[in-house]
Amino acid sequence: MSVGASNWLSVLAVIVTLVLLAALERWVHQHIHGVAFLLTRNKDAAVLLYAVPLFPGVLLHEFSHWAAANLLLVKTSGVSLLPKHDRSGHIRLGSVTIERTDPVRSSLIGVAPLVSGSLVALYLGYRMFGVGALGDALARGDFGAMLSAFAAVLRVPDMWLWLYLLFAVANAMLPSPSDRETWPPVIWFLVIVVSVAYVLGLSRLLLDLAPLVVIGLRWLAVAFAVTIVADVPFVILIAAAEWLVGSVGGQQVYYSQPPRRKRK
Repeated sequence: MSVGASNWLSVLAVIVTLVLLAALERWVHQHIHGVAFLLTRNKDAAVLLYAVPLFPGVLLHEFSHWAAANLLLVKTSGVSLLPKHDRSGHIRLGSVTIERTDPVRSSLIGVAPLVSGSLVALYLGYRMFGVGALGDALARGDFGAMLSAFAAVLRVPDMWLWLYLLFAVANAMLPSPSDRETWPPVIWFLVIVVSVAYVLGLSRLLLDLAPLVVIGLRWLAVAFAVTIVADVPFVILIAAAEWLVGSVGGQQVYYSQPPRRKRK
C-alpha cells in the first residue's frame, strides 16, 4: 500500500469512527434520559437521574473548557455541573461561562474536551485494557493471541469501574454545538494558509508536516475506536433496562430530538 493511500485511510478511519461515536453518543443520551423518565415519571427528576451516570464525563468536559480558557488567558466567571433545561428546552448537563474572545482561542477552548477525552480513552485503553496487544493480534490474524488478549482484559482489576469511566468520558467528550460555533472561520483560514503555501512553492514544508498530522489522526482514530467498543456493553444494558422498565410499567418512550449539552 502506498504512503498516500495509507494517509487517506487514516483520514477515513477518523471520519468513520467519529460518525459512529457521534451516533452512539446521541443514542446513549436519548435512552438514558428515556430510562430515567420511565423510572421517575417526572420531568425534573428524570433530568437529574439522567445526569448521574454521565457525571465523570461532564466534569472532565467542563474542566477542559475551564482549563483551556485559563491557559489561553480568557476569563471565566462561573462553572455549573448541575443539569437543567435551557430556554430552548434542551438539557444542559454543565456549563462554563467564558468571555467572548477571538475565533482561534474560542475554537481551541471548544475542542479541549475532545482532546482530553481522547487522551483519557487512550490511557485507559492501553494502560488498563491492553488494547495494544489486542490490536497487534488482530493485525496478525492470530486468533489464539486475540483470545488471550481478550481474556487478559476480563482479568483487569476493577474492570467494570474502568469501563464505566471510559463510557462516561466517551459520551461527554464530543464538542457541543456552541463549542463548534467559531470553527468554520478557523477551518477556512487554515485551508487558505495551506493553499497559499502550496502556490508559493512551500509544498516541501507541507510534506514535512504531513507525517505528524497522519500520526495524530491515527491516534485519534484509535481513541474513537476504543470508546466505541466501550459503549457496546452499556448500550446493551441501557436497551435492556429500557425494555424491562417499560414492560413492567406499561409505558414506552418515543424519541425525537436528543438531549444536548450546551456551553455559554
